[in-house]
Amino acid sequence: MTVKTFLLPDLGEGLTEAELVRWMVAAGDEVAVDQPIAEVETAKSLVEIPCPFEGVVSTLHGEAGQMMLVDEPFISVNTGGEEAAPASEPEMERAQSYREEELAGTQTPSSEAETEAESESDEDEGSGNVLIGYGTGSAQRKTSRRRKPRGVGAGAALAVQESSEAVRVINPLVRKLARENALDINSVKGSGPQGLILRSDVEAALARPASEQPASLPVVQEPMQAAQASASKPESAAVGGSKDLRTGLPVASSQVLSGVRKTIANAMSTSRREIPEATVWVDVDVTKLLKLRSKIKETEGQAPSVMALISRFAVAGLQRFPELNSRIDVEANGSLRHTLFEGVNLGFAAQTDRGLVVPNVRDAHKLNAQELSAEFARLASVAREGKAAVADLSGSTFTINNYGVFNVDGSAAIINYPEAAILGLGRIIEKPWVVNGQLKVRSICELTLSFDHRVCDGGTAAGFLRYVADAMTDPKRALATL
Repeated sequence: MTVKTFLLPDLGEGLTEAELVRWMVAAGDEVAVDQPIAEVETAKSLVEIPCPFEGVVSTLHGEAGQMMLVDEPFISVNTGGEEAAPASEPEMERAQSYREEELAGTQTPSSEAETEAESESDEDEGSGNVLIGYGTGSAQRKTSRRRKPRGVGAGAALAVQESSEAVRVINPLVRKLARENALDINSVKGSGPQGLILRSDVEAALARPASEQPASLPVVQEPMQAAQASASKPESAAVGGSKDLRTGLPVASSQVLSGVRKTIANAMSTSRREIPEATVWVDVDVTKLLKLRSKIKETEGQAPSVMALISRFAVAGLQRFPELNSRIDVEANGSLRHTLFEGVNLGFAAQTDRGLVVPNVRDAHKLNAQELSAEFARLASVAREGKAAVADLSGSTFTINNYGVFNVDGSAAIINYPEAAILGLGRIIEKPWVVNGQLKVRSICELTLSFDHRVCDGGTAAGFLRYVADAMTDPKRALATL
């Protein structure tokens, strides 16, 4: 019997973990090459994981709701065609790998030794299927390197001397989870080999009411560790999991942000922290635009969406004001690098059950309004289904946010970091409007532009916004020049 263990593949964009949403197979099931076996949720999207082996499922290395690490065992398959048996050997391999990393930091500097080992992946035929940078072909080889253990500081060393045994957890993700939730890692009982503290142990400790938490052991912390622990401790921690200390109100729910919600929160915070933004806005008469769209629909049977028409004008405007289709990066020496792009990858905000995501139409400058409308519909659909690929949700250079669908007039949108600007569309509503000295009822839309003031001044931003607004006001003339 041959049992092969499939490691969770690289999910792209530097993502190191994913939440296991559900298994699509069970132990004992027969699986084929490239058959979807599970759904995992990353910070970017919901991804189906295909199986690179054919055989009988031996072991599922995780449960629904568990955070899985890249390059850790995901599923074991008996490829010998016999009845599946417990995969003790792959499990031991996982424990050994985890053990080496977890115990790395308990070594003192004097006992450290740097070793390197290279291992080659099995040369059996794989499916050849590529999952976001991961190939299962036999030509692919994987090299692993044991890094030099990091020595502990003086304060941590003192804590080790005062304790009969060092805490067996050095995995940064596990420690980070405990630190962010103000949990003393010394109070956690490990369920892994030789008392190894796993992520599941920390999560179980966090789920217990405060009254049931074990007393923590005295540990001497280094100044930086103490500062981090103090900064991460919430001011309004719940008492016994029932009441909020700050307000005195019962706590309905409390959870650490993860997945898409965590990514959104981090992106918004980074944008506000890094980008000195300013906002300009203008009310636009779109009566002629709506009439033009109606005529196109009558003659051709279908018409591009209003957002697609406006997007076409925006893309043309970016070619005239390229500073807004750019990015600023901070280099290692602290200097700022301003990069302008020749093409446009047009992002658009889409509300889904998993949160706000920004799919993007690549090479939008090559598409007409009808093609843009079709791409918006397609990408919005796959995003709401949770099937958008990483490439669909990254790489945009300019974003349009149609918050008018929420029946609001305007908003100073937060720039989609690291882009330089975001264009916002408000709802279209009939208002009294002066036309050639006469008061008439017209269809009005508020247009806003939030921009990075480092890439341009207000004159450039106003010029772009005015160009788009004028095109919306007189669309026939604008389309004739595109």
